Amino acid sequence: MDFRLPSPPDPGADVDFDEVIDDVVDTLPAAFLERLGSVAIVVEDEASPDQLASVDAPGLFGLYQGVPRTRFGVDNVPLPSKITLFRGPLSRANREPARLREAIATTLLHEIAHHFGIDDARLHELWAAGEASRAGGGRGHAHG
Repeated sequence: MDFRLPSPPDPGADVDFDEVIDDVVDTLPAAFLERLGSVAIVVEDEASPDQLASVDAPGLFGLYQGVPRTRFGVDNVPLPSKITLFRGPLSRANREPARLREAIATTLLHEIAHHFGIDDARLHELWAAGEASRAGGGRGHAHG
């Protein structure tokens, strides 16, 4: 007899990535939403070797490719940009549906921030300030 363990269930099977993306986009303030119009948001299963190499990373949850709004030309012409979310890595790292939805939303907002010219260092500062504010009941602010 051949005894095989069943394949583990796909952790992302219960979560509709497109639905989460739509929910996040729907919550953006109008001023941000208007400036997001030229950005394609796509979901791929895995990052390609070229995508990984472009940011010198061993793995990715998401990737922004394009020209941040802060670097638009003098005539402010939007150039096509793309945000890619990677289903496989997000699903493997976040096996609970609620946690996966949160990770998709957080990753998408992270990549949208890159579109607006916010780099990783500044995102980490903003995250830390937000955490400090929440820990203090929202009454104070972090100094850095």
